[in-house]
Amino acid sequence: MKIFFIGPGGRTHVILWAALHSHLVTEAYCAPGNAGIAQERLMNGDPVICVPILATDIHALLAWAKKHKPDLTIVQEDRTLALGVVDLFQEAGLTIWGPTKRAFQFESSKIWAHNFMEKYGIPHPIGKACNSERETLNFATALGFKCVIKPDGLSDRNNVFVCRTKEKVAEAIGRLFGPVGVGSAVLVQKLEEGDEISLHFLCSGKSATAFPSATDHKRALDNNEGDNCGGMGTISPSPDITDTKYRKVAETIITPWLAGCKAERIDFRGILYPGVMLTKEGPKVLEFNARLGDTETQTYLTRLDQDLLPLIQGSLDGMPYQPNEIRFSDHVSVCVVMASPGYPGPYKVNKLITGLDVVAKMPNVKVFHSGTKLGVDGRVYTNGGRVLGVTAWADTRESARVMAYQAVRLIKFEGGQHFRHDIGGAPIEF
Repeated sequence: MKIFFIGPGGRTHVILWAALHSHLVTEAYCAPGNAGIAQERLMNGDPVICVPILATDIHALLAWAKKHKPDLTIVQEDRTLALGVVDLFQEAGLTIWGPTKRAFQFESSKIWAHNFMEKYGIPHPIGKACNSERETLNFATALGFKCVIKPDGLSDRNNVFVCRTKEKVAEAIGRLFGPVGVGSAVLVQKLEEGDEISLHFLCSGKSATAFPSATDHKRALDNNEGDNCGGMGTISPSPDITDTKYRKVAETIITPWLAGCKAERIDFRGILYPGVMLTKEGPKVLEFNARLGDTETQTYLTRLDQDLLPLIQGSLDGMPYQPNEIRFSDHVSVCVVMASPGYPGPYKVNKLITGLDVVAKMPNVKVFHSGTKLGVDGRVYTNGGRVLGVTAWADTRESARVMAYQAVRLIKFEGGQHFRHDIGGAPIEF
C-alpha cells in the first residue's frame, strides 16, 4: 500500500510509526512531516518522503494526491479535518480516513456538541451558549464564577478559561469578545471537579470500541499548576480508574452517542475522543474531540498489539466492532513532553537538540517529534511549543516512568528543562 499521512506533529508521527510496522506498507509520504518523521523507515528500509505542503492547504494536498494516487490517506489533524479535507478527497474518489466536516462538528463546534449531549442524554456539565458579554457575565455569575468559558469553534488552551473568580471571568470576556476575540458565541459551563481521564473510541459508522484508559496532564507545571496547554504528558492505563469502572464509564457515554448519531444520520468513521471528568455525581463529558489526542496517541500505539492498518480499514468499511476487539499489551506506557521555554505562552524556536541518537538505542523507548525540523546541516532543531514526546513502556508504572525520565535526562536543547516531573505519579527529582 502507498500511504499518504497528513500532519506536522507528534500525533502524526506516532500513527505513521505504528503503521510502518505493517508489511502492507510499500511507500509512505507525509505532508508536511517533521524531523522525526523524515528519519523513519519502512520495513523494507525505504525512507518516508516528506512533502512540503501545509496540513491546512487542503486543495494542494488534494492536487498531490490526485497526481500520486495513494491507496490510503490518513489524517488526524483538527484544523485539516475542520476544513473538510475528508469530503474533498471523497468527492475525488480517494480513500481517506477521518471524519467528514459534518461529523467533525463534535469538535469544531462546542455549542453544537453541547446541544447534542443535552438532546441524547450524554452526561455533561451544566452549560449555556452565550452570544454577548452581558449574557456571559450573567450566566457566569449564576454559577458563582466557577465556570469554564470557551469559544464555540476550534480552540487551543490559550483561549479556554478556567474561572473561579469574577476577575478571571472578566479577563475571559475581554479576551473572547475583544477586538482580537474569536467571534460572537461562547460556551459557558459549570466548573466540575474530580479526576479527568481521556477516552478514545474507534468508530465505524454504526459501532465503536474503546481504547484503554489514559490520563493526560493538561497543566503546564507540576502538581497541575500553571496554564492549560495541549498536554504535557500521558500515562496509559490511567492510575485514576479501575478497568471495571472504566468500561462502565465508556458504556455510559458511547451508547447514547451512537443512538444520537443514528437519529441524526451522522456517519462517523474515525476516532471519537471525549474528555471526561469523574465527578461525585458520576462521569461527565467536558468536550468531544473527533480525532486522536496527541500525547494519548503516543501511549496507546506503543501498547497496540496488532497491525494498525486493518483496524483503520475496518473503520472505513463500516465493519461492526466488538468490545475488546482491539488488542493492547498489558504494558504501562508513559509519555513526557519536552517543551520550548515559555510554552504555552510565547516561545523561541531554532534551538539545536542533542542526545536523540543516544536515546534511540534505548530499548522500549521512543521519541516522537511534535515541533522539530531538520536544519541545513542535517541536525534536528526545535520548531514548536511542544517539541518532543519521550515515551517509554514497561511492565510496571514506575519502571516506565523511570525509563522515560532517564531518556529525558539525555536530551538537551536550550530551555529543554521545561517538562513536568510528575507524569503518572509523584515528582521525579532531577
